[in-house]
Amino acid sequence: MTEQNSGCDRDTALASAVRLREQGQHEQARQRLLALAEAFPMDAEVACQTAWAHDVLGLEAEAVPFYERALSEGGLSPQDRLGALLGLGSTYRVLGRYAEAVDTFRGGLEEFPGDGGLQTFLAMALFNTEQHHEAMRLLLTLLASSSEDPGVQRYRRAIEHYAGDLNETV
Repeated sequence: MTEQNSGCDRDTALASAVRLREQGQHEQARQRLLALAEAFPMDAEVACQTAWAHDVLGLEAEAVPFYERALSEGGLSPQDRLGALLGLGSTYRVLGRYAEAVDTFRGGLEEFPGDGGLQTFLAMALFNTEQHHEAMRLLLTLLASSSEDPGVQRYRRAIEHYAGDLNETV
């Protein structure tokens, strides 16, 4: 089999596995992706899809090495890289690996500054590490900048001000 045919087979098999996952056939998708990950161990996209297949089944611990591989190999689209950072950080948090979650989300925000999803999940991980002030600062700042709620917009300046120090009194 030529490398080009191998790539074509890889693409077809990957598309088929992703389709299975999207159709709710999660275990079948996971099995196909595991086989692909074994056949293409340095393929970031395959590793990323394999991680997601594990996550959707609640197999977070098994997802971690695939997320880590996907992020270390390079080659992911920006959208997939963002998704992998969110997935890995969230998975670390679910597993009680809070410091790793915080580090992952902070690193993600260096690459994708201002991403609301990363900020929100970072705030949850900060809460888990008892960094409550920073967690609230992040959430209040995000709320003030992204909410279309008229009440939030009416008090946006005050919310942004107090996001810096909730303990401030007059």
